[in-house]
Amino acid sequence: MRTIVLTMMLAATAAWGQRLPKSAHPTIEQVVAGVSEERVAAIMKKLESFGSRESNGVVAGPNKGIAAARDWIAAELKSYSPRLEVSFDPHPAKKGARVIKDTEIVNVVAVLKGKTQPDVQVLVGGHYDSMHMVVKEGKLDAEATASQEHAEGVADNASGTACVMELARVMSQYEFDKTIVFIAFAGEEQGLLGAGGYARRASKEKRRIEALINVDTIGTNVTGNGLQAGQRVNVYSGDPMDSGSRALARYMKEVSERYLGEMIVNTVFRPDRFGRGGDHTPFHEEGFAAIRVTTPAEQLENQHNERDTFDRVSVPYTAMVTRGVGAALSSLALAPKPPVVSPLQRGTSRYDAVMRWKSEEPEADLAGYSVLVRSTTAPYWEREVYVGKHDNFTLKNVSIDEVVLGVRAVDADGVESLVTSWTLPQRRSFTAATSPAR
Repeated sequence: MRTIVLTMMLAATAAWGQRLPKSAHPTIEQVVAGVSEERVAAIMKKLESFGSRESNGVVAGPNKGIAAARDWIAAELKSYSPRLEVSFDPHPAKKGARVIKDTEIVNVVAVLKGKTQPDVQVLVGGHYDSMHMVVKEGKLDAEATASQEHAEGVADNASGTACVMELARVMSQYEFDKTIVFIAFAGEEQGLLGAGGYARRASKEKRRIEALINVDTIGTNVTGNGLQAGQRVNVYSGDPMDSGSRALARYMKEVSERYLGEMIVNTVFRPDRFGRGGDHTPFHEEGFAAIRVTTPAEQLENQHNERDTFDRVSVPYTAMVTRGVGAALSSLALAPKPPVVSPLQRGTSRYDAVMRWKSEEPEADLAGYSVLVRSTTAPYWEREVYVGKHDNFTLKNVSIDEVVLGVRAVDADGVESLVTSWTLPQRRSFTAATSPAR
């Protein structure tokens, strides 16, 4: 089958034109170059200084606790640029398993308005709350956990918050086509409360969120048993194989590795680590493309206790991952909108693969579209053909049963959108007595 696909694609390339070069965009290069290790370190140290940032807010005082931390985050974001619209995003939380009393979970949000597609949003987030877990008789003691003064949470997750804040500082100096939203989530340790509230509200309000990159625990590059991450970072994404989240994971791998030659994005095709969760999960569940970026070298023995401190993190590693996230986020914010793909067809011969797509309100700088093909067992796209400003493409003598097909938009600068692929809807079960002939 791969021989057939390769022959077909070579013929199609000659007929429809060559693939566009994967050129580097100057703004994306400047964002990557602008990330400062010193500033990343300073943010992590400052967040460490608040002690516990536990969302129940028991630990409080001048420059202590989660309220003081969120006030500092908001003030810092406002200082980066007048173009950043900074606000608090509160969500009520009822007393429950990890919430010791009715309270409010408050996210800190900074919005950088897009110039040509302001209604389309790309998000980057990381939770700023922390936790020093106390377990008694095999169960979490929420009251004792909330009262712990030392829950510095530098790797988990001052590191992710530093990524979000540093990208807000750097990217607010440039203009992007889409609106970028930088979010410091709260209540992650109590059950993804801040992210869940934000995602549900966004879904209810029908916001056009194209992607969320959740950055959580990118502070360490060596595990407790000595295994090293090197230049690798894990990116988790939810099922199915061609979900929007999975497309976003592939996108980050392609773009981040293009702009950071030393970085290796390890796409883990699972929603998250076993038995654990992150702030990307409620976004995926609400139908938004969402991924989790995290180190493959977590120091598990130092998580959720008083040992998660600045002296145990790697600033160069955190900065490298921040640059990779910045490359992907910038590319998304500059790219055309992904096209909408119609159901695949077999053509008049019934032996061809026919793709059709459309774009709502195409961008003025839209150059055209690329069609991508891979076998059903391949994790990444294997062939790509640039087809120009057409809205359909026929792959002769190719069965739609044996390949996955996708399409993405490309602008005049070569910046590419997410890939939209057609996936077969889940079929309803039916009895043999009522089954139509196939």
